[in-house]
Amino acid sequence: MALKEKLHTLKEKYRGTKMAPAFNALHTFLYLPNETTHNGTHIKAADDLKRTMNTVILALVPCLLFGMFNAGYQHYAALGQPVDFLSWDSLYIGIIKVLPLVVVSYGVGLAIEFLFAVIKGHEVEEGYLVTGMLVPLIVPIDLPLWMLAVAVAFGVVIGKEVFGGTGMNILNPALTIRAFLFFAYPTWMSGDKVWVHGAVERAGTADAISGETILGSYAQNQEVLYSLSDMFYGFIPGSIGETSKLLIILGGLFLIFTKVGSWRIMLSTIIGALVMGLIFNGVVDAGWIGETSKFYGLMSVPFWQHLIIGSILFGAVYMATDPVTASQTNKGKWIYGFLIGFISIMIRVFNPAYPEGVFLAILLMNVFAPTIDHYVIQANIKKRMKRLKPNVA
Repeated sequence: MALKEKLHTLKEKYRGTKMAPAFNALHTFLYLPNETTHNGTHIKAADDLKRTMNTVILALVPCLLFGMFNAGYQHYAALGQPVDFLSWDSLYIGIIKVLPLVVVSYGVGLAIEFLFAVIKGHEVEEGYLVTGMLVPLIVPIDLPLWMLAVAVAFGVVIGKEVFGGTGMNILNPALTIRAFLFFAYPTWMSGDKVWVHGAVERAGTADAISGETILGSYAQNQEVLYSLSDMFYGFIPGSIGETSKLLIILGGLFLIFTKVGSWRIMLSTIIGALVMGLIFNGVVDAGWIGETSKFYGLMSVPFWQHLIIGSILFGAVYMATDPVTASQTNKGKWIYGFLIGFISIMIRVFNPAYPEGVFLAILLMNVFAPTIDHYVIQANIKKRMKRLKPNVA
């Protein structure tokens, strides 16, 4: 109670000054505001930006916890010292490797948010609450913390603040951060040495370990050592939060149930990915491409299996549905999501050196989302204008 009163006192003391947004953000983050509306016309609802962000975070927490256990599980499996998945040994690796990524992501991102709020004199925006959780889930386990800090600073400043802050950005901030990491530090973001803890530092030594992903194995026409159940439940190497398809599906259902995530975008992204997979399967079945082709491995993957390997489901549920950067019209959401899934599998197959294209496809469609909505609206206007024309006998 004393802390609440102290924060309220500081908020009142600095009201009207540049530091007011900082104290107000701390106060409203920890406690419900004391102010309520009494007069005038207001829409009173239980949802606001903070509650929306918290709902998405709740959907991400199971993926985070699973990723922490999986980090240790994959580390010991690669060393030939398998341990139980739900064991302290597995969790310990996750604690010392994953939690620092979360702390740096939130620490740097929120510090910049507070700085811009103070400089520009507006309230601290809650948009980074989700971005700060997403970023650690879409990067490799051993990514150096200083690289993450630089990327987060770039993503928040260039990807969001220069456009005016939350609600004004044209690109998904989390994917902007990942794109910066991929192009600035490619050796830390791809290859078979980045997905398992310890693989990078052991590279080139006699006891080197590999963290080859399923996509990497398919791209190189190698035998895949993981079962379909491992792929679905998530007992495979990969980015921290994208391996468990079961938890991603449950998170997606939770977002749909709470009306936070768009089911149209999720479903259309999956449909687009399946259609592209079917096309590639048809090319292989027709004999238009031989087994010696560098594209054969991923082209021959059963179309439905694309959904349980790589990040397509994670992108469809948590990235493509970003309400700021996605299409806003219902018809536009179908087109937007379908093209994300379609292009994702296309990039996955035609770029064997980097067999994953979900984040690039989503960023591309972020740019075209306003154009899609424009033509959807214009088509609707033309249809309505035709109804206004008098019938000529």
